[in-house]
Amino acid sequence: MELNLESPLLFFDIESTGLNIATDGIVELSFVKALPGQPEPQIKTWKIKPWDYQLRRQIPMNPSASAVNGVKDEDLVDCPKFIDVLPEIAQWLQDSDLAGFNSSKFDLPLLAEEIERVRAYCLERVHDQRARDKAEAMLSLIAGINLHDKKMVDVQNIYHHMEPRNLKAAYRFYCGGKDFENAHTAEADTLATYEVLKAQLDRYSEPTEYREETLKNDVTALSKFGSRSQVVDYAGRLYYNDSGEAVISFGKHRGKTAREVYLAEPSYFAWIAGGEFTLDTKRQFEKLKQQFDEEKKQRAKAPASEEALRDLADKWNGRLF
Repeated sequence: MELNLESPLLFFDIESTGLNIATDGIVELSFVKALPGQPEPQIKTWKIKPWDYQLRRQIPMNPSASAVNGVKDEDLVDCPKFIDVLPEIAQWLQDSDLAGFNSSKFDLPLLAEEIERVRAYCLERVHDQRARDKAEAMLSLIAGINLHDKKMVDVQNIYHHMEPRNLKAAYRFYCGGKDFENAHTAEADTLATYEVLKAQLDRYSEPTEYREETLKNDVTALSKFGSRSQVVDYAGRLYYNDSGEAVISFGKHRGKTAREVYLAEPSYFAWIAGGEFTLDTKRQFEKLKQQFDEEKKQRAKAPASEEALRDLADKWNGRLF
């Protein structure tokens, strides 16, 4: 079944130096863009030198990651850095929804983290007159990328909900019983994910005796299928409750809303800003802080209610009750 698309759907996969989103980097990024009304997708893959912008050196491959994806440090020495290919990546991301395999838990957070690293680096460069124009142009480009606003279809959510296995088994199960070649290369994995989603739509289009659930050929429905609670940041340190309030998911304030924590202990937000959290997590906490500060200003400007005025009058009249 071909995808029913109103806008482009961008499948992507990442190979990295390791699994720590806060410290590891992208070494390979592959995009497969499915376009409305076009049977064949567009494909683009980048090999990337993982770069530490603060220490100005290449991030080394974790041996366990290298054992899986086959990428070695020497393979990446002459590759462009993420900042070099970001303008082209931004073009591919433009006007597209997103899809991937387990991408909402790893690939998407790591992609967002790489973008935030470039943002932080460019903010430093703004103070360097020689690099000011380049930095401001890059910051303007990044301002147009909001991954949080994009619909995200995680094919693994659907797959594990229907048939709990891995990508290789999923391809074997849905796509004819054979393994696909070059597993654990970004392009092969991304193309396999693209084929698996189309096969899932065929397989789960009608209810059966043992399964009443079906898949709707619609990106909005697919992006919500089997997904976890809606998170505010990709690392899941914040999530939205049923009232739409951001709630802290860890530590001593677990289960409390960010609003009540900020009002009672604003230093907690400063601790987040200086702690070992992903840049995306810090950015979302900072946005909430700005929101709460603005609400406080608006309340201060609002005229006093009749009840507040009566309480004030009672106070000056010497009445306690």
